[in-house]
Amino acid sequence: MGADHLLFTYGTLQDPQVQLDVFGRRLNGTDDVLGGFTVDYVEIVDPRVGEATRRSVQPALRETGQHLDNVTGTVLPVDDDELDACDEYQAPLYRRVAVVLRSGRRAWAYVSH
Repeated sequence: MGADHLLFTYGTLQDPQVQLDVFGRRLNGTDDVLGGFTVDYVEIVDPRVGEATRRSVQPALRETGQHLDNVTGTVLPVDDDELDACDEYQAPLYRRVAVVLRSGRRAWAYVSH
């Protein structure tokens, strides 16, 4: 499996059980920081996510444009099919956007609508 994309994760996609459900495997990533964003919380609407994480809310990125706002997360390497699966998983609450991380790497991230 080749990694065609980098995906910045900061919430449920870091959970090993959610990774198994979405990608069919556990992923190893590296730490990074996304500047100009903060985290809000939204209600979990997918019962699979609630069961896997045992939570009723999940984090959601919100762009602020403020240099001092930072979100720490994990960058996961994913292929085209895994990114498509992630789009489907995130669709109800999030949209995928291209971001530049503090390391200078370009990645995809899911932000709240």
